[in-house]
Amino acid sequence: MDKLLTIAIPTYNRAELLDKQLAWLAEAIKGFESECEIFVSDNCSPDNTQEVVNKWQNILSHVTFTYHKNTANIGVMRNIIHCLKSAKTKFVWAIGDDDPIQERAVAYTINKIKNTNDLSLLFLNFSGRNKITGEPVHPPTIVGNRWFDADSEDGNGDGKAIFEHCYSKSVGAVIFLTATVYKTDLVKRALEIWEDAASNWISLAYLAGYCAANGSVIVTKDTYMECIVGVSYWQKEPKSALLMQYKHIPEIIQKFQQIGYSKEFCNRMMLQNFKEVNLKVFLGALRRWPAFALNVGISFLTLVSLSAFEEISSTNFQIAESSLTTEELRSFEQ
Repeated sequence: MDKLLTIAIPTYNRAELLDKQLAWLAEAIKGFESECEIFVSDNCSPDNTQEVVNKWQNILSHVTFTYHKNTANIGVMRNIIHCLKSAKTKFVWAIGDDDPIQERAVAYTINKIKNTNDLSLLFLNFSGRNKITGEPVHPPTIVGNRWFDADSEDGNGDGKAIFEHCYSKSVGAVIFLTATVYKTDLVKRALEIWEDAASNWISLAYLAGYCAANGSVIVTKDTYMECIVGVSYWQKEPKSALLMQYKHIPEIIQKFQQIGYSKEFCNRMMLQNFKEVNLKVFLGALRRWPAFALNVGISFLTLVSLSAFEEISSTNFQIAESSLTTEELRSFEQ
């Protein structure tokens, strides 16, 4: 791992967008060519994606630029994970082929990688914009169009605590691919632990959480890119809303506890998710796919009930403990 950063682009059938993103990268990478590698993973596109890549490989002949084309479309998440696994540099930054990124993002990222001890995760802040209306958009838990409201530029804070704050404020922020730079060996280790991560549409939250639990975390104050809201791949799937709210998020929360996050945090996030799910989504799925929806719903309610029971038990214990006298506490200790 002599080089510092792999900038990877998973893509499928969007040659024109890829061409624009590589044009951005050609400018942004200037001065850092010897420290970066470019990797494009083509999910078996039927368009002229390979021609676009060939053009930019010639223009960027002084940069290590690898092109991989899958023999069949393996799905979006598997293609993203292939990008992460293919990196040979110290850090890996997978970016969407359609996300507007500022040129200064590359220089900032390289600088932080060089100058931050034990860096394991970097969140580049971003704003949001509705693709149809063009209006700014952000989660209701965030004030202003700046999706991460934690400032941790120096990387000196508690990585797990920073991640917990970011996740609790916006799941969407921590799963925005283009905003996240991972330490390569850690993200690969996380994928070894959970071999089936590609089956969960928000497994990027798990990957970020794993990295955060094993090193320093930076969250930028400034925004470096824009997220175009309303075009996510999973939103095109018929069962997407049900799976995301009732299955994938609870599964991720369980994974958090397995990799060292506290039971209290995980229970709190499970109950928070229960409050935020849309009942209309479940009822709609129940009408269209009754057996499937019931199976997902029962599993979901089981997990929520367990979290609620543990949360209540913990609260009652804390109340009981606080009411004990000093003499009673000493008798327990003895």
